[in-house]
Amino acid sequence: MATENPKHNAAVKDMTPEGPKATVRRSSRGALAPKRLQYSPHTTNGIKKRKVKEENCQMKRPKDEEDVEKSDVERTLESKNTKAVCGGLSAYELERLENIRQNQAFLSSINLFQATEELKQLTRPKPSQRGLRPQAAAKEVLPARKSLRLQNKEAEMLTLPPEPRGALVYEEFTREKKPAGPLHMDPINMEEGFKLPSKLIELCCEDTKERKMKLDLKEYRSALKSMRITEEKVVKVVKDRIFSAAFHPCSSSLLMAAGDKLGKVGLWNLGGDWGNDGVLLFEPHTRPVGCMAFSRAHPTHLLSLSYDGSLRCMDVEKAFFDDVYDIEDGLKTFDFMSHDCTTLIVGNWYGDVAIVDRRTPGNSHESVHTVDQKTLRCVSTHPVQMQYFAVAESRVVSIYDSRCLKKTKSQAVSQLLGHNLSITSAYFSPCTGNKVLTSCMDNNIRIYDTTAIISESPLLATVRHDMRTGRWLSKLSAVWDPKQEDCFVVGSMMRPRRVQVFHESGQPLHSFTDENLNTVLSVTAFHPTRNALLGGNASGRLHVFS
Repeated sequence: MATENPKHNAAVKDMTPEGPKATVRRSSRGALAPKRLQYSPHTTNGIKKRKVKEENCQMKRPKDEEDVEKSDVERTLESKNTKAVCGGLSAYELERLENIRQNQAFLSSINLFQATEELKQLTRPKPSQRGLRPQAAAKEVLPARKSLRLQNKEAEMLTLPPEPRGALVYEEFTREKKPAGPLHMDPINMEEGFKLPSKLIELCCEDTKERKMKLDLKEYRSALKSMRITEEKVVKVVKDRIFSAAFHPCSSSLLMAAGDKLGKVGLWNLGGDWGNDGVLLFEPHTRPVGCMAFSRAHPTHLLSLSYDGSLRCMDVEKAFFDDVYDIEDGLKTFDFMSHDCTTLIVGNWYGDVAIVDRRTPGNSHESVHTVDQKTLRCVSTHPVQMQYFAVAESRVVSIYDSRCLKKTKSQAVSQLLGHNLSITSAYFSPCTGNKVLTSCMDNNIRIYDTTAIISESPLLATVRHDMRTGRWLSKLSAVWDPKQEDCFVVGSMMRPRRVQVFHESGQPLHSFTDENLNTVLSVTAFHPTRNALLGGNASGRLHVFS
C-alpha cells in the first residue's frame, strides 16, 4: 500500500475551499461560449469603438507642464474641438489626404499637368475631307451560293496552280503603259463629257512676267511669319502619296499641280468652284510622277515625268497631254536647258542623261550620254550659263558642260565632294547659280560655292537635318525659294510637324507650325512671285501657307 505524502495533502487542503457554499473551480475550456448579441449603435461595444476613433483623431502633442496642470473641464472642451476639426476621420485617412496633397504639389512643381494638356492638344485630328472624295463602288448582286451536295452534283477534282517563280513584282509596276501619242484631258473625278472651266484657261493664260520681290533678311523673315494656313487650305488633290508638286506662276490666284504614286496628276485652284473644291484629277501616267514643272515661256504647259518612261506636256488650251519623250526604261528627273523651255535635259534610273528638243518631231532624244554607271537622282541646270548642269550621282554631285559631253565616260568640269551616303537632290541657286544646294541621306544639307566652276567646289555650310523618312514617305529634299537667292525650305520629321526655312549660312529663319499641319510634308515648293508655300504629304493632300 502506497504511503501518503504529507506535503501533498497539505497543499490540497489549502487549495480546497471551505464552507458549505464553496463550489469547485472548473476549467473554462469545455464551457459553452456566450451567445453574441446583434450589434447596435446603442450598445456598449459601439460606444467603445467610437471612443477609440475619437481618441485616434486627437492630435498627438508632447506632454508638458501645461497639459498636466489642465483641468478635466479644459480637456473635455479640447476633445470636443478636435472632434469637430477631424470630422470623424481616422488618423489613417488624415495621413492619406496629406499624402495626396503632397503628391499633387509635386506633380504641379514638375509641370506634369501642363504636359498632359499639351499631349491632348497634340493628338492627331481627323484629316481634311476637302478635295477628292472616295467614290462608293457599286455592289454587284450575286446569286445565292449552294454547295454541290445540295445541287446533287459530284465534287470536282481541283489541282493547285504552279508556284510563282522569280521575285514578286508590285501591282503598280506591272500596269500597262499609256499608249504613245496625245491623250485627252478628261478628268477622272468628273462625269464623262466634262469640259475644262474657262476660268482655268484664263488663269493659265495670265501674264506671268517675273515680279521677284527681293527682300533683305529682316523683311523676308517678317514675310514668312505673316503666312498662315487654315482648314480651307488643306485639300486632297491626288489619291496616293505625292512625289512632286509645283506652283503655277500666275499671281491673281494660287493654282497648283501635284503628281502621285499611281501616275495621276491633280490641278487645284485655291478657292475654285469647279470639280471637288477646285480639284481636277487626270491620269496621264501609270507609275509615280517623279518630277513636274510649269513652262516659264508657255504658262499653259505643264510637263510631267513618270517612272513608266514617259514625259508628257499638259496643254490646257488644247486640252491634251502631248507626248514629249518616251523610253522603255524608267525616267527619274528633268530640267529646262533653254530660256524658251524647248530644250530639256532628262535623266533616267540607269545613269544616262538625254538631251531632248521639243521642236523636233516625234518623242525621241537628240543625244544620250552615260554619266554614272549606277544611277542618278536629280539634274539641275545653271540659271545663267545654261550649258552647265549638275547631276546628283551615287555619292558625288558632278557639274558637266553639255558642249563637251561624250557617249560614255564624260569628264565633269567640277565635283562637289563630302557626301557619305546617297544624294537625294542637288539644285543651283535660282538667280545667279553661284551656289548648289544638296540633300544627302547622311542627315546633312550642304551648300557649295559655284561662283567659279573649278575642279572641286568649296563647301560653304552644312545643316544637320533628319532625312530618315522610311519607305512609306517620299524623300526629303531642300529646295531654293525662287524669289530669294540665299534661302531654302525643307520638310521635317520633328514633332510637332513643321516645315523649316533656312539661310544659306545654316541659320534657321522660320518654322511653319499649325494645328492644321499634322503630317510630314516631304514635297515643298515656294511660289515664284507671291508669298506662298505648298507642301505635299503621303495621303495626297496639299497644304498651303499664304
